[in-house]
Amino acid sequence: MRMDAVRHAWNELPLVDLEAILQGRVPLILAPHPDDESIGCGGLIAQCCAAGNPPHVVILTDGCQSHPKSLSHPPERLRHLREEEAREALLLLGLPHGRTWFLGQTDSSLPCAGPGFSLAARRIAGICEQQGCNIIFSTWRHDPHCDHVAAATLAEHVAAREGIPLVSYPVWGWTLPDDAEVDEPQPRGYRLDIKGELELKQKAIMTHATQYGGVITDDLEGFTLPDTLLSVFRRPVETFLVS
Repeated sequence: MRMDAVRHAWNELPLVDLEAILQGRVPLILAPHPDDESIGCGGLIAQCCAAGNPPHVVILTDGCQSHPKSLSHPPERLRHLREEEAREALLLLGLPHGRTWFLGQTDSSLPCAGPGFSLAARRIAGICEQQGCNIIFSTWRHDPHCDHVAAATLAEHVAAREGIPLVSYPVWGWTLPDDAEVDEPQPRGYRLDIKGELELKQKAIMTHATQYGGVITDDLEGFTLPDTLLSVFRRPVETFLVS
């Protein structure tokens, strides 16, 4: 399908409440980088916490490649900062302590196969089993970033292994050109109404200050969250896809 048709279909998905998506299940949310949890699922996380069913959030990579040429923020310092940003964002959304997991994989090197993939998959499956998580949310398999693709691959593997549902949330897929072709059937899924959580979600996204260009100023090629992406996530809905 062309991406203009895919996005049109996403915007026509039924608008539902949280219970229609979860159906009583405990969610595990996979975020490729610190900030994807707030951008893609901030409203859902806040609703889950308010409803007394807080998710477990697994952040897969350390985010250290957003500013690789910075001398003021070398990898270890940036890793620490991005972890703290994620913790603060999730605390704002209502997530209790003890439900955030950092796998610490290298940014832009999340494995799609091999021993590293198997180890990450076992760790994610172990969290599901130990914490009673029985539905997985992860990034869309066509998001144009290697770590987002790897996260989707891990999620598919673990969901199949554990026999639990998989739900995808697009992030960078919203920015693909209209004429880009993706190997995707007619989209199925839901839009979650997050009007009541939108302000909180925006505060959580802004907590990831290192990604806004004003904190790390000595890497002119460093990453900055673009408004073309952020504008999508100012809307009072979140989009979730099912296979």
